Amino acid sequence: MILRMACMVSCIGITLTSSAQHGHGGANGPTTPVKLGSVTVNGGIGVGSSYEGDYYNSPFGLKAAIEWGLWEAGPGVITLGGEFGGSFSSGGYQNYNNYSSRTIIVAARAAWHYGWEVPGLDTYGGVSAGLGFHHYHYNNPDYSHSKVIPVPGIFVGASYFVTPTFGFNAEAGHDITDVQVGVVFKLQ
Repeated sequence: MILRMACMVSCIGITLTSSAQHGHGGANGPTTPVKLGSVTVNGGIGVGSSYEGDYYNSPFGLKAAIEWGLWEAGPGVITLGGEFGGSFSSGGYQNYNNYSSRTIIVAARAAWHYGWEVPGLDTYGGVSAGLGFHHYHYNNPDYSHSKVIPVPGIFVGASYFVTPTFGFNAEAGHDITDVQVGVVFKLQ
């Protein structure tokens, strides 16, 4: 299912890329990095961050974020926004079988973006803070537990826009995912 969604998003991106590259150009190339007034949405898939120390193996993670370029700060732009995602793990652990753990996160985020005067490139670093809705479950013996936890985060990332509105994104840190790759859309 996830592979099918990733293929569909990639096909949409390739379609947007090929149609938007016709007729674009100029001194700054086909696109510009995030700037004052920009609105971006990104989504990715990768290795999920481990919360509460009860994940088995490496967790799987998904994250989506939206950001608004609000202030110029030196040569870059500060963005504020929100993010939503989850980190999921399952398997067997010692004498326990059918173990699963998940944390669903809703958080605010802030980042400083800089483009390095490279057409289409956006690099950034930032922090986040929010709440995680954590749940784990063992089937043998039958036991489950849920709680709400504070979830601070820190991240760095880069996006490369291949059209004025579509690009590819990579992010690393401890922020829902430890490492992720995905796509980014510029809405404004």
